[in-house]
Amino acid sequence: MAVEITRKAMSAGALRAAATRTKDAKAARRMLAIALVLEGADRTTAAETCGMDRQTLRDWVHRYNAEGIDGLSNRYSAGPTPLLNAEQKAELAQMVRDGPDLATDGVVRWRRIDLKRKIEERFGVVMHERTVGKQLAALGFRRLSVRPQHPKSDPVAQEVFKKTSPRQ
Repeated sequence: MAVEITRKAMSAGALRAAATRTKDAKAARRMLAIALVLEGADRTTAAETCGMDRQTLRDWVHRYNAEGIDGLSNRYSAGPTPLLNAEQKAELAQMVRDGPDLATDGVVRWRRIDLKRKIEERFGVVMHERTVGKQLAALGFRRLSVRPQHPKSDPVAQEVFKKTSPRQ
């Protein structure tokens, strides 16, 4: 059974000319297949000549009928919505720069699990630890951190404890 093309704005020659001008190879292949159908080729021959299945050609003809030549290009999605908006990311970056407070946060340095918990409390967003690491990397933070110091450490006692050997 032949595929019916209801949009008659372009002839087969005009479709071939448009296919040579476009930079999108996939759309050009679809235009050439539709041009074959307009010239009277059956669906199987037109599809096989242009490297696609009969059903795929049928779907592209329906899209061409509905949207014209612009409908023959691939559509790309914008991707998933970000978990944190720009304001929340800025607040997270400031939180990391300021560091944790031992009294309220219960830790002396941030780990991803701690930030995961803090993000859930503050923003109500649940994310995996690995995703927290990706968020931090996107904000310009690296895994390296300074060695934590115990809050009750005494620098004077540490200096006294150090071994001092005479130089030879």
